[in-house]
Order: sequence, then C-alpha cells, then structure tokens
Amino acid sequence: MLPYSIIDRYYPAGPLRDILITHSELVRDKALDVLRRSSLPFNEKLVSDGAMLHDIGIFLCDAPGIECHGTEPYIRHGILGGEILRKEGYPELARFCERHTGAGLTIEDIISQNLPLPHVDMLPETIEEKAVCYADKFFSKSGDIRKEKTFEKVKASMARHGTSTLHRFLQLHHLFVAEASELPQ
Repeated sequence: MLPYSIIDRYYPAGPLRDILITHSELVRDKALDVLRRSSLPFNEKLVSDGAMLHDIGIFLCDAPGIECHGTEPYIRHGILGGEILRKEGYPELARFCERHTGAGLTIEDIISQNLPLPHVDMLPETIEEKAVCYADKFFSKSGDIRKEKTFEKVKASMARHGTSTLHRFLQLHHLFVAEASELPQ
C-alpha cells in the first residue's frame, strides 16, 4: 500500500513512527467521514493517501516533544514533506503536505509573521486537500493523540493565529459540517 511503503522508507520502528501513523490514520478517518456525510464528490484513495502522508516531513524538524530530532523549524514540515513526495514521484500528494498547516497559509500570513517559508499561498484548493486540512485540526501529535479535540477547542486554537485563520477554518467547517447537516440521516 503506497502510504505505508513511503512511510517505511523514512520512519524506522519506534515512537515517532507510531505517532505519525496513529495521527495520520485518525486524520484519514475523520476526513473520509466528513466527506462521506456530505454530498460532495471526492476521490477516496486520494484523501486516504494524502491524509496518511500529510506529515511525512516531521522527522526533519526539531520538535522533541513529539520525538522529532531534526534541525528544521517545525513550521517547515509541510514544505519538507512536499519535497520528499515530489522526489518520490507524487506531486499531487505533495500538495497535502504543503497546504494543511493551520487552515492553509496565505502569502500575507507568511510575510506578516516572518515565517521561514516560500512567499506563496499555501491554501488547500481541492475538496480532498480541504478535508485533510480540516480533519488535521482535530488531532494532536502530543498528549493523548487519540483523543479528538472539540470544535470549540479547535476554534479557539485557530483564533490564536488571527482572525483570517479562524475565518478560513470556519469556512472549512461550514463546507463539511453544514453541508452534512442538510442531508437526511
């Protein structure tokens, strides 16, 4: 299976691999769930593969709290993951890495916060990218990683990054949750 064969190349057995796989599977399951509850058309394999690989670059970052002992700032894990997946021949999956941070990042966010990232918009564009970005906000890679955060907790976290980040998250929420709530159960 594609995601696991790529994960195998970069993550030996151990705590970081366990964190990555657990987090990614939870994100995958939530992304698929919100899409299945909606009437939106989507590519299930693309969502599954994108969710499983969206954090492939974390091992290159310095985040000892989640067993990452690399040298790069954690904010760069998406860009680094995108580079890995492009090198592996999967440019479509690289976009999931690059576009899931926060509720996506605009060039204005990157410049105004002086983030060590390329000066380009990194917003999720496809329905599959949006679902993975949205689902990712509900699961942490530290603490009780299996426990899903409440909508209110995620909303508060997004608000700490500014009103534009919160607004983009709420747009994603409306896309999936409002869409799903309009369907008969």
